[in-house]
Amino acid sequence: MPKMIVSIDGVVIKEVQLSKDRTTLGRRPYNDIVIDNLAVSGEHAVLQMMGNEVYLEDLNSTNGTYVNGKAVKKQLLQNSDTVEIGKYKIKYVNEAVNAGFEKTMIIKAGSVVPAAATPAAAAEAPVVGDSSIAAAIKVLSGAAAGREVPLVKVVTTIGKPGVAVAAITRRPHGFVVAHVEGGNKPTLNGTPIGAEPVTLKNGDLLELAGTQMQFVQA
Repeated sequence: MPKMIVSIDGVVIKEVQLSKDRTTLGRRPYNDIVIDNLAVSGEHAVLQMMGNEVYLEDLNSTNGTYVNGKAVKKQLLQNSDTVEIGKYKIKYVNEAVNAGFEKTMIIKAGSVVPAAATPAAAAEAPVVGDSSIAAAIKVLSGAAAGREVPLVKVVTTIGKPGVAVAAITRRPHGFVVAHVEGGNKPTLNGTPIGAEPVTLKNGDLLELAGTQMQFVQA
């Protein structure tokens, strides 16, 4: 079960297991994780659990929410990420999902897909879950058009940070896609994608930050 470890000045002050779909964090006493400090807003942020994944969303707080030193509005948390609110550091621990996997891969819109993401390199990576489920994202437009990126990780993040980012997650019986961050929501077959995961089918067309992609499943 994922958990949050709250500390200040290197001293752990509490650990909170994330057992609910929605866990609130803030200064007010009715929050699930209460941090009684003036730098923390009354309702500062919320943690939303979808399956084994946890998304952190800032609730328009006064001083902002940071993950690994970067200000975020909404972000999928990875194991060992550090959330910073004021002087407090909150470490996210979810070893069941992320242990043993590399960090997610960003395919930046309008740029060439990194060599590490080419089929030849990715073929050496371990396939997670049902090995009979082989899938890839084929880039249809932009400088990386024609490239195929095999979906061999638990979570593959695609898009352009700050504009539109989506996460494609491998599930036991297939793949789902969800909007992670950015004001411009990605679309699936012309329909905007929300925060709730949507099941992907072979041939589905994704558009993200002006780049068109296709989900291909064997």
